[in-house]
Amino acid sequence: MDPLLLVGLFVILFAVFTVLKAVRIVPQARARNVERLGRYHRTLKPGLNFVIPYVDRVYPMIDLREQVVSFRPQPVITEDNLVVEIDTVLYFQVTDPRAAAYEIANYIQAIEQLTVTTMRNVIGSMDLEKTLTSRDTINSQLRGVLDEATGKWGIRVNRVEVKAIDPPKTIKDAMEKQMRAERDKRAAILNAEGQRQSQILTAEGDKQSRILRAEGQRSAAILEAEGQSRAIDQVFQAVHRNDPDPKLLAYQYLQVLPQLAQGSGNTFWVIPSEVTSALQGVSKAFTEALPQSPATRDEVPHSAEMDAEIARASEAAAEAVADAQEAESPNGPRQLTQAAPDPFPTLAEEQDRSRQEH
Repeated sequence: MDPLLLVGLFVILFAVFTVLKAVRIVPQARARNVERLGRYHRTLKPGLNFVIPYVDRVYPMIDLREQVVSFRPQPVITEDNLVVEIDTVLYFQVTDPRAAAYEIANYIQAIEQLTVTTMRNVIGSMDLEKTLTSRDTINSQLRGVLDEATGKWGIRVNRVEVKAIDPPKTIKDAMEKQMRAERDKRAAILNAEGQRQSQILTAEGDKQSRILRAEGQRSAAILEAEGQSRAIDQVFQAVHRNDPDPKLLAYQYLQVLPQLAQGSGNTFWVIPSEVTSALQGVSKAFTEALPQSPATRDEVPHSAEMDAEIARASEAAAEAVADAQEAESPNGPRQLTQAAPDPFPTLAEEQDRSRQEH
């Protein structure tokens, strides 16, 4: 092969390689630092950039987006001398590529170590219970310290989160027992309070029921007494207003006598001695003619029903008189028997005698 052709081909390849090294394309949200003859020259922006080949040195790209870094759990001692494992996660963003490249050799490792030391200082002033319940306080204190320290590195710490706080296993068992005992205590208190409230409500209900029942009985007794009082008063006034005679009282006495013999066990009964005089008065009331008033002076014809009623009353009075006379006999009281013969005159004789008298 011709040597001139080889030289020409080498020159062409060198020119193409030089052009390619002079052109740098930077993606969006990325940045690259450029050193010229060993010194920082500039930072390439996103897009098409040109550099001087073999003079400018372009460093690897730096991500300008927000990044998330999770650190492995770190042992931390609390104020009450308990070792807990704390796992953290960090959200940061590179704001100055030059400072991130030249102010710190490895900013990821620096942030991790700074987070661990700051966390030990913060949690070392808290006991276990406060540590478990103060995550927001821990996060805010960590963020403040890290943001202040990483500002000169061209890094902005957005958030620091404590993912997990793991106490020792023995502490976990003790905490579980304490929590279970506390819940049992609250359950027992609530149960006792419910029973107490139930008994109070039941007693109050019984009290109100008895009070209302007693008030109802009192009102009923008062109303009943008032009713009886009014009834007695009205009967008393009616009796005195109508001025009853001995004949009416004798007739009432006669009506009460059959009630003495009522009942399945009453086989005989005793008639008082004064019954005879009362029955004689009744008999005389049926036999004697009543004085006629001017309104009844005219003779009123008797109907068949009225005659039958008068006959039945006469027969009943005759039977009662006979039983009373027999009871007053020397033989003493006797068992009730059939009615004796009628000692009273018949209805026709009574009517004839009444016409003759008038």
